[in-house]
Amino acid sequence: MPINAFHPAPGSSSVKGTAFVHIDFVLTGIVMTLLGPMLPVFSRQWLLNDTQAGYLFVAQWVSATVGMYFSAISVQRYGYRKTLMAGLALMVVGVAGLGWAHWVLGMICVCIFGVGTGVNTPAANLMTAEINPTRSAAALNLLNSSWGVGAMVCPFIVAAAVREHRTSFFLYGLAGALAALTVTFASVAFAADQKQPAHENSSSMRSSLWTLRLTLVATLFFLYVGTETAVGGWIASYARRIDPDAKSLWAIMPSFFWGTLLIGRALAPIVLRYLRATSLAKAGLTCAAFGVGILLAANSIAIVVIGAGVAGLGLASIFPINVSLLPHWFGSNTRRSSGVVFSVSNFGGAALGWLVGALSSHFGSLRIGFLVPLVGAISMLVFYLSPAASGDTAN
Repeated sequence: MPINAFHPAPGSSSVKGTAFVHIDFVLTGIVMTLLGPMLPVFSRQWLLNDTQAGYLFVAQWVSATVGMYFSAISVQRYGYRKTLMAGLALMVVGVAGLGWAHWVLGMICVCIFGVGTGVNTPAANLMTAEINPTRSAAALNLLNSSWGVGAMVCPFIVAAAVREHRTSFFLYGLAGALAALTVTFASVAFAADQKQPAHENSSSMRSSLWTLRLTLVATLFFLYVGTETAVGGWIASYARRIDPDAKSLWAIMPSFFWGTLLIGRALAPIVLRYLRATSLAKAGLTCAAFGVGILLAANSIAIVVIGAGVAGLGLASIFPINVSLLPHWFGSNTRRSSGVVFSVSNFGGAALGWLVGALSSHFGSLRIGFLVPLVGAISMLVFYLSPAASGDTAN
Protein backbone atom coordinates (compact mmCIF):
# COMPACT_ATOMS: atom_id res chain seq x y z
CA MET A 1 0.00 0.00 0.00
CA PRO A 2 1.59 3.30 -1.02
CA ILE A 3 2.34 5.90 1.62
CA ASN A 4 0.54 8.57 -0.35
CA ALA A 5 -2.73 6.71 -0.02
CA PHE A 6 -3.39 8.93 2.99
CA HIS A 7 -2.81 12.55 3.92
CA PRO A 8 -3.46 14.61 7.04
CA ALA A 9 -6.90 16.00 7.62
CA PRO A 10 -7.14 19.77 7.39
CA GLY A 11 -5.64 21.29 10.51
CA SER A 12 -4.17 17.97 11.68
CA SER A 13 -0.58 16.94 12.24
CA SER A 14 1.32 15.13 9.50
CA VAL A 15 1.05 11.38 9.95
CA LYS A 16 1.53 8.29 7.82
CA GLY A 17 -1.97 6.87 7.59
CA THR A 18 -0.81 3.59 6.12
CA ALA A 19 0.64 2.52 9.46
CA PHE A 20 -2.64 3.24 11.24
CA VAL A 21 -4.66 1.11 8.81
CA HIS A 22 -2.26 -1.77 9.40
CA ILE A 23 -2.62 -1.26 13.16
CA ASP A 24 -6.37 -1.26 12.59
CA PHE A 25 -6.10 -4.66 10.92
CA VAL A 26 -3.87 -6.05 13.67
CA LEU A 27 -6.51 -5.15 16.26
CA THR A 28 -9.33 -6.35 14.01
CA GLY A 29 -7.52 -9.67 13.66
CA ILE A 30 -7.47 -10.03 17.46
CA VAL A 31 -11.17 -9.17 17.76
CA MET A 32 -12.28 -11.47 14.95
CA THR A 33 -10.39 -14.48 16.33
CA LEU A 34 -10.71 -14.03 20.10
CA LEU A 35 -13.68 -16.42 20.30
CA GLY A 36 -11.42 -19.34 19.36
CA PRO A 37 -8.99 -19.27 22.32
CA MET A 38 -11.65 -17.77 24.62
CA LEU A 39 -14.26 -20.40 23.74
CA PRO A 40 -13.23 -22.90 26.47
CA VAL A 41 -13.25 -20.04 28.99
CA PHE A 42 -16.73 -18.87 28.00
CA SER A 43 -18.01 -22.46 27.84
CA ARG A 44 -16.84 -23.06 31.40
CA GLN A 45 -18.10 -19.73 32.77
CA TRP A 46 -21.47 -19.92 31.04
CA LEU A 47 -21.92 -23.74 31.22
CA LEU A 48 -22.25 -24.21 27.45
CA ASN A 49 -22.22 -27.40 25.40
CA ASP A 50 -20.65 -27.44 21.93
CA THR A 51 -23.91 -26.59 20.16
CA GLN A 52 -24.49 -23.58 22.42
CA ALA A 53 -20.86 -22.49 22.04
CA GLY A 54 -21.31 -22.70 18.27
CA TYR A 55 -24.06 -20.08 18.52
CA LEU A 56 -21.38 -17.56 19.48
CA PHE A 57 -19.90 -17.95 16.00
CA VAL A 58 -23.38 -17.59 14.53
CA ALA A 59 -23.86 -14.36 16.48
CA GLN A 60 -20.47 -12.99 15.40
CA TRP A 61 -20.76 -13.77 11.72
CA VAL A 62 -24.43 -13.01 11.17
CA SER A 63 -23.99 -9.63 12.83
CA ALA A 64 -20.86 -9.07 10.75
CA THR A 65 -23.03 -9.66 7.69
CA VAL A 66 -25.23 -6.77 8.79
CA GLY A 67 -22.11 -4.66 9.26
CA MET A 68 -20.86 -5.46 5.78
CA TYR A 69 -24.18 -4.44 4.26
CA PHE A 70 -23.99 -1.04 5.93
CA SER A 71 -20.25 -0.77 5.18
CA ALA A 72 -20.87 -0.38 1.46
CA ILE A 73 -23.54 2.26 2.09
CA SER A 74 -21.34 4.11 4.57
CA VAL A 75 -18.34 4.20 2.22
CA GLN A 76 -20.43 5.71 -0.55
CA ARG A 77 -21.99 8.35 1.74
CA TYR A 78 -19.25 9.15 4.26
CA GLY A 79 -15.99 7.79 2.85
CA TYR A 80 -13.50 5.25 4.13
CA ARG A 81 -12.22 7.14 7.18
CA LYS A 82 -15.58 7.64 8.90
CA THR A 83 -16.62 4.11 8.00
CA LEU A 84 -13.53 2.65 9.66
CA MET A 85 -14.03 4.86 12.72
CA ALA A 86 -17.61 3.62 13.08
CA GLY A 87 -16.45 0.01 12.89
CA LEU A 88 -13.77 0.59 15.52
CA ALA A 89 -16.22 2.29 17.88
CA LEU A 90 -18.59 -0.69 17.70
CA MET A 91 -15.73 -3.06 18.45
CA VAL A 92 -14.85 -0.99 21.53
CA VAL A 93 -18.35 -1.41 22.95
CA GLY A 94 -18.65 -5.11 22.17
CA VAL A 95 -15.22 -6.18 23.43
CA ALA A 96 -15.44 -4.12 26.62
CA GLY A 97 -18.87 -5.59 27.39
CA LEU A 98 -17.54 -9.15 27.23
CA GLY A 99 -15.34 -8.39 30.23
CA TRP A 100 -18.27 -8.63 32.63
CA ALA A 101 -21.03 -10.23 30.56
CA HIS A 102 -23.18 -13.28 31.34
CA TRP A 103 -24.46 -15.65 28.63
CA VAL A 104 -27.24 -13.50 27.14
CA LEU A 105 -25.35 -10.22 27.42
CA GLY A 106 -22.28 -11.98 26.04
CA MET A 107 -24.22 -12.91 22.89
CA ILE A 108 -25.27 -9.26 22.52
CA CYS A 109 -21.67 -8.07 22.92
CA VAL A 110 -20.48 -10.57 20.31
CA CYS A 111 -23.14 -9.21 17.95
CA ILE A 112 -21.97 -5.64 18.55
CA PHE A 113 -18.30 -6.27 17.82
CA GLY A 114 -19.39 -8.53 14.95
CA VAL A 115 -21.13 -5.58 13.29
CA GLY A 116 -17.98 -3.54 13.88
CA THR A 117 -15.69 -6.02 12.15
CA GLY A 118 -18.24 -6.32 9.35
CA VAL A 119 -18.13 -2.55 8.78
CA ASN A 120 -14.35 -2.38 9.04
CA THR A 121 -13.01 -5.34 7.03
CA PRO A 122 -14.49 -4.80 3.53
CA ALA A 123 -13.86 -1.04 3.65
CA ALA A 124 -10.13 -1.49 4.29
CA ASN A 125 -9.81 -4.26 1.69
CA LEU A 126 -11.68 -2.39 -1.04
CA MET A 127 -9.75 0.81 -0.37
CA THR A 128 -6.47 -1.08 -0.70
CA ALA A 129 -7.59 -2.67 -3.96
CA GLU A 130 -8.67 0.71 -5.35
CA ILE A 131 -5.40 2.49 -4.63
CA ASN A 132 -3.27 -0.42 -5.91
CA PRO A 133 -5.02 -1.35 -9.17
CA THR A 134 -1.98 -2.98 -10.82
CA ARG A 135 -0.72 -4.91 -7.78
CA SER A 136 -3.90 -5.52 -5.83
CA ALA A 137 -3.20 -9.18 -4.96
CA ALA A 138 0.21 -8.34 -3.47
CA ALA A 139 -1.08 -5.25 -1.62
CA LEU A 140 -4.04 -7.14 -0.19
CA ASN A 141 -1.80 -9.96 1.01
CA LEU A 142 0.34 -7.41 2.87
CA LEU A 143 -2.72 -5.75 4.42
CA ASN A 144 -4.16 -9.08 5.51
CA SER A 145 -0.76 -10.07 6.89
CA SER A 146 -1.38 -7.39 9.52
CA TRP A 147 -4.68 -9.09 10.27
CA GLY A 148 -2.72 -12.33 10.61
CA VAL A 149 -0.40 -10.74 13.17
CA GLY A 150 -3.38 -9.97 15.38
CA ALA A 151 -4.86 -13.44 14.90
CA MET A 152 -1.53 -15.08 15.73
CA VAL A 153 -0.75 -13.11 18.92
CA CYS A 154 -4.30 -13.31 20.27
CA PRO A 155 -4.04 -16.91 21.61
CA PHE A 156 -0.74 -16.13 23.36
CA ILE A 157 -2.28 -13.14 25.11
CA VAL A 158 -5.33 -15.20 26.06
CA ALA A 159 -3.14 -18.05 27.35
CA ALA A 160 -1.24 -15.60 29.57
CA ALA A 161 -4.50 -14.09 30.80
CA VAL A 162 -5.93 -17.56 31.53
CA ARG A 163 -2.87 -18.50 33.60
CA GLU A 164 -3.21 -15.32 35.65
CA HIS A 165 -7.04 -15.54 35.78
CA ARG A 166 -7.20 -12.09 34.19
CA THR A 167 -9.15 -12.65 30.97
CA SER A 168 -11.28 -9.58 31.70
CA PHE A 169 -8.09 -7.47 31.77
CA PHE A 170 -7.27 -8.69 28.26
CA LEU A 171 -10.71 -7.65 27.01
CA TYR A 172 -10.58 -4.22 28.65
CA GLY A 173 -7.06 -3.62 27.33
CA LEU A 174 -8.10 -4.54 23.80
CA ALA A 175 -11.09 -2.21 24.02
CA GLY A 176 -8.78 0.60 25.18
CA ALA A 177 -6.44 0.09 22.22
CA LEU A 178 -9.39 0.16 19.81
CA ALA A 179 -10.68 3.37 21.40
CA ALA A 180 -7.26 5.04 21.09
CA LEU A 181 -7.07 4.12 17.39
CA THR A 182 -10.57 5.48 16.79
CA VAL A 183 -9.51 8.84 18.19
CA THR A 184 -6.31 8.76 16.10
CA PHE A 185 -8.28 8.17 12.88
CA ALA A 186 -10.10 11.45 13.51
CA SER A 187 -6.89 13.29 12.58
CA VAL A 188 -6.18 11.32 9.37
CA ALA A 189 -7.76 11.94 5.96
CA PHE A 190 -7.76 9.29 3.24
CA ALA A 191 -6.85 10.33 -0.27
CA ALA A 192 -8.92 7.41 -1.55
CA ASP A 193 -12.04 9.23 -0.32
CA GLN A 194 -11.40 11.89 -2.97
CA LYS A 195 -11.40 9.33 -5.78
CA GLN A 196 -14.58 9.02 -7.80
CA PRO A 197 -15.80 5.41 -8.20
CA ALA A 198 -16.19 3.95 -11.67
CA HIS A 199 -19.66 4.23 -13.22
CA GLU A 200 -21.67 1.05 -12.67
CA ASN A 201 -23.34 -0.62 -15.62
CA SER A 202 -26.85 -1.29 -14.32
CA SER A 203 -27.90 -3.25 -17.43
CA SER A 204 -25.08 -5.77 -17.03
CA MET A 205 -26.04 -6.19 -13.35
CA ARG A 206 -29.44 -7.47 -14.46
CA SER A 207 -28.03 -10.09 -16.81
CA SER A 208 -28.24 -13.82 -16.12
CA LEU A 209 -24.47 -14.11 -16.55
CA TRP A 210 -23.88 -11.54 -13.82
CA THR A 211 -26.34 -13.34 -11.52
CA LEU A 212 -24.61 -16.69 -12.08
CA ARG A 213 -21.18 -15.17 -11.54
CA LEU A 214 -22.34 -13.39 -8.40
CA THR A 215 -23.77 -16.64 -7.03
CA LEU A 216 -20.55 -18.58 -7.68
CA VAL A 217 -18.26 -15.90 -6.25
CA ALA A 218 -20.48 -15.36 -3.20
CA THR A 219 -20.39 -19.12 -2.59
CA LEU A 220 -16.60 -19.03 -2.85
CA PHE A 221 -16.39 -16.31 -0.17
CA PHE A 222 -18.98 -18.16 1.95
CA LEU A 223 -16.84 -21.29 1.90
CA TYR A 224 -13.59 -19.46 2.60
CA VAL A 225 -14.79 -17.57 5.68
CA GLY A 226 -16.59 -20.69 6.93
CA THR A 227 -13.54 -22.90 6.48
CA GLU A 228 -11.20 -20.42 8.15
CA THR A 229 -13.61 -19.97 11.06
CA ALA A 230 -14.14 -23.70 11.47
CA VAL A 231 -10.40 -24.35 11.83
CA GLY A 232 -9.31 -21.22 13.69
CA GLY A 233 -12.36 -21.12 15.93
CA TRP A 234 -12.39 -24.76 17.04
CA ILE A 235 -8.72 -25.77 17.01
CA ALA A 236 -8.16 -24.83 20.68
CA SER A 237 -11.11 -26.93 21.83
CA TYR A 238 -10.00 -29.77 19.53
CA ALA A 239 -6.48 -29.76 20.96
CA ARG A 240 -7.76 -29.69 24.53
CA ARG A 241 -9.82 -32.83 23.96
CA ILE A 242 -6.99 -34.69 22.29
CA ASP A 243 -4.71 -33.96 25.26
CA PRO A 244 -6.64 -32.77 28.35
CA ASP A 245 -3.39 -32.74 30.36
CA ALA A 246 -1.77 -30.10 28.15
CA LYS A 247 -2.60 -27.38 30.72
CA SER A 248 -2.94 -24.03 28.89
CA LEU A 249 -1.04 -25.25 25.81
CA TRP A 250 -4.34 -25.81 24.04
CA ALA A 251 -5.01 -22.05 24.17
CA ILE A 252 -2.09 -21.24 21.85
CA MET A 253 -3.03 -23.84 19.21
CA PRO A 254 -4.77 -21.21 17.04
CA SER A 255 -1.43 -19.35 16.87
CA PHE A 256 0.07 -22.14 14.80
CA PHE A 257 -2.81 -21.81 12.36
CA TRP A 258 -2.80 -18.01 12.24
CA GLY A 259 1.01 -17.88 12.35
CA THR A 260 1.49 -19.89 9.16
CA LEU A 261 -1.39 -17.96 7.60
CA LEU A 262 0.57 -14.79 8.38
CA ILE A 263 3.78 -16.23 6.93
CA GLY A 264 1.97 -17.30 3.78
CA ARG A 265 0.48 -13.85 3.24
CA ALA A 266 3.83 -12.17 3.84
CA LEU A 267 5.48 -14.41 1.24
CA ALA A 268 2.64 -14.23 -1.30
CA PRO A 269 3.75 -10.95 -2.95
CA ILE A 270 7.09 -12.62 -3.78
CA VAL A 271 5.42 -15.80 -5.08
CA LEU A 272 3.00 -13.75 -7.18
CA ARG A 273 5.95 -12.45 -9.21
CA TYR A 274 6.28 -15.94 -10.66
CA LEU A 275 2.79 -17.45 -10.38
CA ARG A 276 -0.63 -16.30 -11.50
CA ALA A 277 -2.99 -15.58 -8.63
CA THR A 278 -5.31 -18.44 -9.58
CA SER A 279 -2.37 -20.88 -9.72
CA LEU A 280 -1.34 -19.87 -6.20
CA ALA A 281 -4.94 -20.32 -5.05
CA LYS A 282 -5.06 -23.87 -6.43
CA ALA A 283 -1.80 -24.80 -4.72
CA GLY A 284 -2.92 -23.20 -1.47
CA LEU A 285 -6.27 -24.98 -1.34
CA THR A 286 -4.62 -28.33 -2.02
CA CYS A 287 -2.29 -27.64 0.90
CA ALA A 288 -5.21 -26.56 3.11
CA ALA A 289 -7.15 -29.75 2.44
CA PHE A 290 -4.05 -31.79 3.27
CA GLY A 291 -3.60 -29.85 6.53
CA VAL A 292 -7.18 -30.50 7.65
CA GLY A 293 -6.64 -34.16 6.78
CA ILE A 294 -3.69 -34.21 9.18
CA LEU A 295 -5.91 -32.72 11.90
CA LEU A 296 -8.49 -35.45 11.35
CA ALA A 297 -5.79 -38.08 11.87
CA ALA A 298 -4.16 -36.35 14.86
CA ASN A 299 -3.74 -38.28 18.12
CA SER A 300 -1.35 -35.89 19.88
CA ILE A 301 -0.74 -32.18 20.36
CA ALA A 302 2.31 -32.36 18.09
CA ILE A 303 0.22 -33.64 15.16
CA VAL A 304 -2.38 -30.95 15.81
CA VAL A 305 0.38 -28.34 15.57
CA ILE A 306 1.52 -29.73 12.22
CA GLY A 307 -2.00 -29.95 10.80
CA ALA A 308 -2.92 -26.46 11.96
CA GLY A 309 0.26 -25.04 10.45
CA VAL A 310 -0.21 -26.72 7.07
CA ALA A 311 -3.87 -25.70 6.90
CA GLY A 312 -3.02 -22.08 7.77
CA LEU A 313 -0.29 -21.92 5.14
CA GLY A 314 -2.65 -23.27 2.52
CA LEU A 315 -5.45 -20.81 3.27
CA ALA A 316 -3.07 -17.85 3.62
CA SER A 317 -3.46 -16.16 0.24
CA ILE A 318 -6.99 -17.29 -0.65
CA PHE A 319 -8.99 -14.36 0.76
CA PRO A 320 -6.67 -11.63 -0.62
CA ILE A 321 -6.66 -13.33 -4.02
CA ASN A 322 -10.45 -13.61 -3.96
CA VAL A 323 -10.74 -9.88 -3.25
CA SER A 324 -8.13 -8.95 -5.87
CA LEU A 325 -10.10 -10.83 -8.55
CA LEU A 326 -13.38 -9.02 -7.86
CA PRO A 327 -12.67 -6.29 -10.48
CA HIS A 328 -11.93 -9.03 -13.02
CA TRP A 329 -15.15 -10.89 -12.27
CA PHE A 330 -17.43 -7.82 -12.00
CA GLY A 331 -15.64 -4.94 -13.76
CA SER A 332 -17.24 -1.55 -13.15
CA ASN A 333 -19.88 -3.15 -10.93
CA THR A 334 -17.33 -4.27 -8.33
CA ARG A 335 -18.40 -1.95 -5.50
CA ARG A 336 -22.06 -2.95 -5.58
CA SER A 337 -21.32 -6.63 -6.21
CA SER A 338 -18.78 -6.73 -3.41
CA GLY A 339 -21.44 -5.63 -0.92
CA VAL A 340 -23.41 -8.79 -1.65
CA VAL A 341 -20.31 -10.99 -1.76
CA PHE A 342 -18.87 -9.80 1.55
CA SER A 343 -22.26 -10.07 3.25
CA VAL A 344 -22.80 -13.64 2.10
CA SER A 345 -19.27 -14.57 3.14
CA ASN A 346 -20.09 -13.97 6.79
CA PHE A 347 -22.95 -16.44 6.65
CA GLY A 348 -20.19 -18.95 5.93
CA GLY A 349 -18.51 -18.11 9.21
CA ALA A 350 -21.84 -18.40 11.03
CA ALA A 351 -23.08 -21.55 9.31
CA LEU A 352 -19.89 -23.62 9.13
CA GLY A 353 -18.63 -22.46 12.54
CA TRP A 354 -21.94 -23.58 14.06
CA LEU A 355 -22.05 -26.79 12.00
CA VAL A 356 -18.75 -28.00 13.49
CA GLY A 357 -20.22 -27.73 16.99
CA ALA A 358 -23.56 -29.26 15.96
CA LEU A 359 -21.89 -32.30 14.39
CA SER A 360 -19.65 -32.66 17.44
CA SER A 361 -22.65 -32.68 19.78
CA HIS A 362 -24.64 -35.06 17.57
CA PHE A 363 -21.89 -37.63 17.06
CA GLY A 364 -20.06 -37.03 20.33
CA SER A 365 -16.81 -36.25 18.51
CA LEU A 366 -15.29 -32.93 17.54
CA ARG A 367 -13.17 -34.89 15.05
CA ILE A 368 -16.33 -35.47 12.99
CA GLY A 369 -16.96 -31.74 13.07
CA PHE A 370 -13.61 -31.12 11.38
CA LEU A 371 -14.93 -32.79 8.24
CA VAL A 372 -16.65 -29.43 7.61
CA PRO A 373 -13.46 -27.43 6.79
CA LEU A 374 -12.16 -30.38 4.74
CA VAL A 375 -15.23 -30.27 2.51
CA GLY A 376 -14.93 -26.47 2.37
CA ALA A 377 -11.32 -26.53 1.16
CA ILE A 378 -12.05 -29.17 -1.47
CA SER A 379 -15.09 -27.26 -2.73
CA MET A 380 -13.07 -24.05 -3.18
CA LEU A 381 -10.41 -26.00 -5.04
CA VAL A 382 -13.10 -27.26 -7.43
CA PHE A 383 -14.11 -23.64 -8.11
CA TYR A 384 -10.55 -22.59 -8.96
CA LEU A 385 -10.12 -25.63 -11.20
CA SER A 386 -13.28 -24.68 -13.12
CA PRO A 387 -13.55 -22.20 -16.03
CA ALA A 388 -15.38 -19.76 -13.71
CA ALA A 389 -12.09 -18.69 -12.11
CA SER A 390 -10.03 -18.32 -15.29
CA GLY A 391 -8.47 -15.10 -16.54
CA ASP A 392 -6.31 -13.46 -13.85
CA THR A 393 -6.03 -9.80 -13.24
CA ALA A 394 -2.58 -8.31 -13.14
CA ASN A 395 -0.62 -8.91 -10.01
